[in-house]
Amino acid sequence: MFIDGVQVEATSGASLPVTSPIDGRPFASIADGNAADIDRAVKSARKAFEKDSWSRATPAFRKKVLTKFAELVEKHADELAVLGVRDNGTEIGMAYKAEPLSAAGTIRYYAEAIDKVYGEIAPTAENVLGLIHKEPLGVVGVIVPWNFPLMIGAWKIAPALAAGNCVVVKPPEIASLTLLRLAELASEAGLPAGVLNVVTGLGAVTGEALGLHMDV
Repeated sequence: MFIDGVQVEATSGASLPVTSPIDGRPFASIADGNAADIDRAVKSARKAFEKDSWSRATPAFRKKVLTKFAELVEKHADELAVLGVRDNGTEIGMAYKAEPLSAAGTIRYYAEAIDKVYGEIAPTAENVLGLIHKEPLGVVGVIVPWNFPLMIGAWKIAPALAAGNCVVVKPPEIASLTLLRLAELASEAGLPAGVLNVVTGLGAVTGEALGLHMDV
């Protein structure tokens, strides 16, 4: 898993096999997380949020980091496409365009939106000033399906990060590898530790724990 900026094992030490869609044989393993791991990731995200290193960072800084993030996803597009194909069996040509290239485009879109989406001044009486100021919510939980995890993950992760939130991602247990790698690239781009966390495991366990966590 990826929590607080580093790779970690499951609290229980358990793991799940990653099987090839070609022949069903295992070729890797991922941590089999549980509610304790989700809680650890959420606490890391909350701590990062309250440190203000991302949530209160200047728009220019957040844009710079997310732009670098998009560039790294493009740079590693071949690796990410092959990783996804080995994991969930998408055809390689489609995977290349729909996964890393689409994810990079999404991240870049929201990076550019950071300094272009403004607040508002509400229409009020002359003696009243009403301002609408956009603020991050806190810790955002993201649950991603198996079919295009990198593309769909980016749809959820990029806008949450652009707004200054911290994120805990629960990837599909049958296609987790690209999102784990994505978190590493985000860290390499300069995203502070704890801002983006990925907890692998079964939907009925980790997904439920994330969905029910009271600090998400």
